[in-house]
Amino acid sequence: MRRLLVGWLLVSVFNAAAAPLLAQGGQSQPEQDRAALDKLLAAMAFLRDRNARDYAITSPNGIDDARYVEIGGIQQWVTIRGEDRKNPVVLFLHGGPGDATNPWAYAVFRPWHKYFTVVQWDQRGAARTLGGNARSLVETITIDRMAQDGIELAQMLCRLLGQDKIILVGHSWGSILGVFMAKARPDLFYAFVGTGQVADEGSNYTVAYRGLLAKAAALGEQGAIRELREVGPPPYPDGRGYAIQRKWSNFFEGADVFIGAMFGLALMAPSQTLRDVNDWLDGQSLSAERLVPQTSKLGPGQLGGDFALPIFVIQGADDFTTPTPLAKSFVDSIRAPRKAFVTIEGGGHFAVFMRSSVFLHELVSRVRPLAKRR
Repeated sequence: MRRLLVGWLLVSVFNAAAAPLLAQGGQSQPEQDRAALDKLLAAMAFLRDRNARDYAITSPNGIDDARYVEIGGIQQWVTIRGEDRKNPVVLFLHGGPGDATNPWAYAVFRPWHKYFTVVQWDQRGAARTLGGNARSLVETITIDRMAQDGIELAQMLCRLLGQDKIILVGHSWGSILGVFMAKARPDLFYAFVGTGQVADEGSNYTVAYRGLLAKAAALGEQGAIRELREVGPPPYPDGRGYAIQRKWSNFFEGADVFIGAMFGLALMAPSQTLRDVNDWLDGQSLSAERLVPQTSKLGPGQLGGDFALPIFVIQGADDFTTPTPLAKSFVDSIRAPRKAFVTIEGGGHFAVFMRSSVFLHELVSRVRPLAKRR
C-alpha cells in the first residue's frame, strides 16, 4: 500500500488543479492523468537538478560523498558532507525508528557544513539501506545489532577522515541508539548530544498528557482540552488515546507544517527516485514494528547511569513527544565528566530541525571546542 502512496498522491494533487484545463482538450480521464503526472514529474526533475546545484559542496577542501559501505555484514547507505575536511565530524543518528534524514536534511544541515563534516546514515532497515538489502535482514533489526553497526561506522569514519574521535548526535530514537553506542565505546566520541532525548519510555505518555493539558489550558484551546479529557490519561485500551496525544503534540509543537515540508524536500532531493521515497516510507513501518517493542521496555536503568564522556541534551522547551521534564531528569541523574541541559525556546520534538540555527549555535559554542581540529 505504501508503495502506491507517492504515485497516487502526485496524480491526485496535480489533477485537483489541472483537470479542468485538461478536460477542455477533450482527453479521456486516463490520458489526463498521464499528462498531469508527466508534467508534475518534469517539474520535480527540474527542482531536483536545481537543488543539486544550490546545495552542492564547492569549497576546495570540502567533501561530498554518498555511497554504500559494508557495516555489520550488509551494505548500508552513508552520506558525508562538509565545507572543510579539517572540521570536526558529526555523526547524526536519525529518529523514527526508521525515519532516515538523508532524503530531506540536505537542506536543514546546509549551515552546519561550515563548522562540521556531517555524516548521515540510513540505519539497518531504513530508507536506502532497506532498499539495498533483502527483506531477510528484518530479524537482525535489534538495538544491540544497530549499536554495533554505529560503532563500526564511527571507527570507519575516524580512519577515512583522519580523526581521533567524532561527535555523536542522536534525535529521538537516535538518542536511544546514541546512549548505547556512547556507553559501549566512549573512546570513539568527543561527546554525545541528545535531542528529543528519550529518558523513560514507561512514563513518556503520562508526563506528556499532563503537559498537553496544561498547554491547552494556557492557550485556551478548548478542542484539545475536550479531546484529552475524553480519552483520559494513559495507558489506553486501544490506539485512539495515543492518536489524540500525537495529534495535539504535533499541533502545539508546529510539527504538522514541518512534516509536510520534510516530505516535500524528500520528493525534490537531488538524485532521489520515487523508489527511494517509498523505501523511506516502508523503512519507517518496518523499523517501528521491530524496534518499538524493544524500546518500550527501556527506562532510567538502561538509559541512565554512568558515562565516560561529556553528555549534552539540547531539547525543545515544549517537547510533548519525549517530554522536556523527563529529558532534564535524565541529565540531572546521570554521572559524566561533563554534562549540560539546554532548552530551545519555541522548540518542540523537532527543535534540531525547526530551530536549527539555535541548535547549531549551542553545538558550536558548547561541543565543538571539545573536538581537536586536524
